[in-house]
Amino acid sequence: MATVNKNLSVYDKATLPNAKDFRFGIVVSEWNETITNGLFQGAFDAFIDCGVLKENIVRWDVPGSFELIYGAKKMQQSYDMLDAVIVIGCVIQGETKHFDFVCEGVTQGIKDLNIQSDIPVIFCVLTDNTQQQSIDRSGGIHGNKGTEAAIGAIKMAQLRKNAKF
Repeated sequence: MATVNKNLSVYDKATLPNAKDFRFGIVVSEWNETITNGLFQGAFDAFIDCGVLKENIVRWDVPGSFELIYGAKKMQQSYDMLDAVIVIGCVIQGETKHFDFVCEGVTQGIKDLNIQSDIPVIFCVLTDNTQQQSIDRSGGIHGNKGTEAAIGAIKMAQLRKNAKF
C-alpha cells in the first residue's frame, strides 16, 4: 500500500507558500461521517496551522460521495474568490459493484471539474476495502488524508495565483 511507509499528516511548513490570504472551500460527504468528519478536521487543522484564517474556510455538506461533484461545481460558481476546493468522501467496498461505479464516477467528475474550471478541486475521497483502512487514513495510524489534501490545496492555490497574467 502507498501509505504503509508514509504518514499523511507530515508536512514542512517552511516549504509551503504563505496561505494567510487564500480562501478555501471544503465539500464533505455525510456518508461514512465519522471518517469524513475526521478528514475534514485534518484539512481544517492544517489550514489553520498554515495561517489560513477561519473565516476563509467554507464548508458545505452533501449526502454522499457522488454528490461531491455537484457540490464542488456549485461552490466554484458561488464563491469565485475561492482559491481551491477540497472534496472529502469515503467509499468502502461492499458486496456489490456499486463501489466501483461510485468510485469511477466521482473520480471522473472531479477530473472534469479540474478541466472545466479555473478553481482547482483537490480529491480527498478514500476508496478503501475496509472501514479500518479508512480509520487508519482519517487520523489513525497512517495520519490524515485530509491534512495531505489541505497541503495540496495550498500548493495548487499558489500555482493558480502564479499562473495569472
